[in-house]
Amino acid sequence: MGIIIFRLLMVAFLAVAGYFFPPFYLRRELGAAVAALLGLVIMVLETRIRRAQFRTIWSSTLGTFAGVIVGWGLGSIYQSITKSADTAVFIRIFFLIIMPYIGFLIGTQKSEWLDPVHFFRFVHEKSAGRAHKILDTSVIIDGRILDICDTAFVEGTLVIPQFVLKELQLVADSADSLKRQRGRRGLDVLDRLQKSAQVPVQISDLDFPDVRDVDSKLIELAKQLEAKIVTNDFNLNKVARLQGIVVLNINELANALKPIVLPGEAMKVFILKEGKEKDQGVAYLDDGTMVVVDNSRRLIGQTIMITVTSVLQTTVGKMIFGRYNEDAK
Repeated sequence: MGIIIFRLLMVAFLAVAGYFFPPFYLRRELGAAVAALLGLVIMVLETRIRRAQFRTIWSSTLGTFAGVIVGWGLGSIYQSITKSADTAVFIRIFFLIIMPYIGFLIGTQKSEWLDPVHFFRFVHEKSAGRAHKILDTSVIIDGRILDICDTAFVEGTLVIPQFVLKELQLVADSADSLKRQRGRRGLDVLDRLQKSAQVPVQISDLDFPDVRDVDSKLIELAKQLEAKIVTNDFNLNKVARLQGIVVLNINELANALKPIVLPGEAMKVFILKEGKEKDQGVAYLDDGTMVVVDNSRRLIGQTIMITVTSVLQTTVGKMIFGRYNEDAK
């Protein structure tokens, strides 16, 4: 409400100024009306500018100034070679109007062309043999990306899009306690990532208003920055790879780093619960790998030595099957 009153006061002041100092030799009443109209136009432009992103404002302003320079140069060239003074003035005015208009439109509609991140991408990233890596909401909430970054295995710049931050904030503000806890964990992970000295973190303002789905926006951003996507989302993984985008999946990395176990090897496990089949027990390794052990149901709550019989690779990871031998106790 306060800003509306302030705007009305500004329009009133302009109308008063137009009344006492009428522009263009107009009558006082008409001068006040013209001044008030100009004030309203400025207020409308101000509200539009406030809603626009800084990237759009910056790029449209730069495009307009570039258009003025190009228009002035073209008009000067034509004026120097024409013999008609009236035609030369018209052409010069034409270029000084059209070229800034074109520059403004390009700066507004194609603001990513003038984005500093996009412009200096090759200087800062490609020259060092690095690339941007875009984090999605799932991998931020998961949190393992923080441990990977702390080991210095990740190079380049981690990019956090604004639309991912908004989605993460919505999860953190959810009425569901579990979702709210996951969202707050994600925000905490981002805070620790920004404080980490191992890898730079960059917040990207690039957005795609015509695209509603966050996954589709991530794919468009990856194409724009020629970046990789870091995710745990199975569907995003598949869709992005179909469109030629390199995807780094934390779950696939974790599965690849699990220790190789061969049939016949002995290992020590803690029997946590009973299995589905008769006389089976279930244990878990430190990395979460499930171990199904025959002849061990009665040993729940004990640590025993088993012999590996087989290893099964599934879509969710590895499963190890073993057998407990009482003779090896």
